[in-house]
Amino acid sequence: MKNSIVLKVITTVLILSIIFSLFSCMNEDRIEVPPVKLEDVNGNYKGRLITVQGEFRSEKVVDFKIKKDTLTFQEFPLKEIVMAVVKDPVKTQNAIAAMGKVKYNLNYTTVLNADKNWVELTFAPKALELQIPVDGVTKKTVVTIAAKQKGYFVGLDHTMRFALAAEKISVNGTELSPFEAINYNFPYCIKTN
Repeated sequence: MKNSIVLKVITTVLILSIIFSLFSCMNEDRIEVPPVKLEDVNGNYKGRLITVQGEFRSEKVVDFKIKKDTLTFQEFPLKEIVMAVVKDPVKTQNAIAAMGKVKYNLNYTTVLNADKNWVELTFAPKALELQIPVDGVTKKTVVTIAAKQKGYFVGLDHTMRFALAAEKISVNGTELSPFEAINYNFPYCIKTN
């Protein structure tokens, strides 16, 4: 009887020792997130773009640059915008080829969080103006771009996350109707320098 009590006490002490050891190991494994500065946002990025318009969804990799207070696309993704204006897939490809690369600047302001491990970006998009050539005629197109949510630069892995939307399109002063918004989601963009 005495042996069984001693055995139970030793087993309990052993189990408690293992549990405390595991908890101390878990605390040691916590990753220390390095602090960031507002300037850390600046640089070149490569990221995944998920474009959604109604039932249509596409993905591709895009490049952009951030400098001071501006995010710049040297080649803004235009396919869905041009398709909404032109409607014909072959003419859309011809128009995109004729237009070439279209640059778009997106202004923003930044705020550093209290722990200094991520930066919040508030975007101030402006309209995107395009000249879309179709059947020998140039259609003056104005696209209203919106940012319904803030962007984030994360200090742990130096990645950027944000989203934009093309909410309205006007062609030669007339708003396209019906038109379903084009959502541009950038869920994971890696800083390349």
